[in-house]
Amino acid sequence: MQHPSARNAGSLLAAPAGWSGQPGSTRPIALTVTQLRAINLDQTKKRRKRIFGRGSVSGLRYNPRIQIGLSMPDGSAAAHTYRPKIATVLAEGYNLGCFRRDMLAALTVAIVALPLSMAIAVSSGVSPERGLYAAVIGGFLVSALGGSRYQIGGPAGAFIVLVAATVTKFGLDGLLLTVFISGFMLTLIGLLRLGSLIRYIPHAVTVGFTCGIAVTIFASQLKDLGGLKLPGVEPGSLLPKLAMLGQALPSISPAALAVGVGSAALIFVLRRLLRNWPGMLIAVALASLAAWLFHLPVETIGSHFGELPHGLPSPRLPSISYSSVLDVLPAALSFTLLGAVESLLSAKVADGMTGRKHRYNMEVVAQGVANVTSAIFGGISVTGTIARTATNIRAGAVSPVSGMAHALFVLIFMLVAAPLASFIPLSALAGVLVVVCWNMAEKEDFLRLLHEWRGASVLMATFGLTLIEDLTFGIIAGCVLAAAYAVFDRMKRRYRLHS
Repeated sequence: MQHPSARNAGSLLAAPAGWSGQPGSTRPIALTVTQLRAINLDQTKKRRKRIFGRGSVSGLRYNPRIQIGLSMPDGSAAAHTYRPKIATVLAEGYNLGCFRRDMLAALTVAIVALPLSMAIAVSSGVSPERGLYAAVIGGFLVSALGGSRYQIGGPAGAFIVLVAATVTKFGLDGLLLTVFISGFMLTLIGLLRLGSLIRYIPHAVTVGFTCGIAVTIFASQLKDLGGLKLPGVEPGSLLPKLAMLGQALPSISPAALAVGVGSAALIFVLRRLLRNWPGMLIAVALASLAAWLFHLPVETIGSHFGELPHGLPSPRLPSISYSSVLDVLPAALSFTLLGAVESLLSAKVADGMTGRKHRYNMEVVAQGVANVTSAIFGGISVTGTIARTATNIRAGAVSPVSGMAHALFVLIFMLVAAPLASFIPLSALAGVLVVVCWNMAEKEDFLRLLHEWRGASVLMATFGLTLIEDLTFGIIAGCVLAAAYAVFDRMKRRYRLHS
């Protein structure tokens, strides 16, 4: 039933010329009946007059108190729809000023993504270009098809442990098949409208597995950070890994350790003193320059992997067989679970920073399509990345165009600067990931949750099992324990009501 205030106003209510929702603006806007109904359906006439001012609704005047409500709806009503945010942005109107802001933000994010994508790939046990493929292909599709205005997709540090374990067990072909299958699973989750369920994973579980991943990644960087020479293949499990690293301590390289620790320290200093400077890129560039000028005895990308390719490879389907699918299926389930949680968590962080609402099912579908396509082009797994998404917002992005452009900028860097990447020391990339681990660990939330016994038990169960067993086991155990507490509370309340 149409609201009485809107019935006489027609299907489209135009604001007077000179009112656009921004003080001093001269571009008129249009207010639909649906938007008006959302604002004042359950408000009294007196309240409407106080908000809108005197006069009829069709003579709507500028009022800063409803500026956000009229010119920038948060998207709550459409959070469940299957419509990419880029379509909404273009329908609302996209001008040259928005394009300039998006391009500046895209360049900023690309500068951050370039060294980070290579570092994540190297730490995952694959060559650095695999991370760049994921950043270009996956990053473009996550923004083009996703349900968030600001989400930046690409390789994520949270996947290092899973990717490394999959490569060790099944090789590169097995990894690409795992990413390919997990992409289809993510798409199916989104199409079945199950994306909203992912949001109900308890906060203690999220903090527990995130901190567990951070500790595991840090342990995996100690070899390259110190230039250690291991007596055998590095174990995947945390405790055997630490034992082998302890045995290899006499082989530590002072030059590699200085480069790695110096790179991490420089990033921390730049973030404190010059927050708008690309600390990771500066640290990697200076480390590469120092290693080249002083002929430091450190291992580089060039000495370990050879020269990077100058572009994207031709698309090729992974090798698929019935037996290989069954082999990688458990790993694909882990990729799917982590990818859905990470992408929606990143989108939720973006919502908190901007006041917007992401479309969760559309976002999961986009993550699935991005992973399928990344695997076809030889890239590793793709998900929403919290750090790059936050950088995108702080740099002034206004639409998914910035995420799409950031992928194109990374591709341009690949085409132009691929030979220079050969000089990057692996210890410098390890230093970059040490910073990522520190930022990834939700230290304040971890300490806060320890003060309440139920939250602490869920947290420690998830954290401990993620370290000792694996990520999937930790998440499942934490969710089961939290669900048991919830069931107990419900039964206890029901008993009290009956008694």
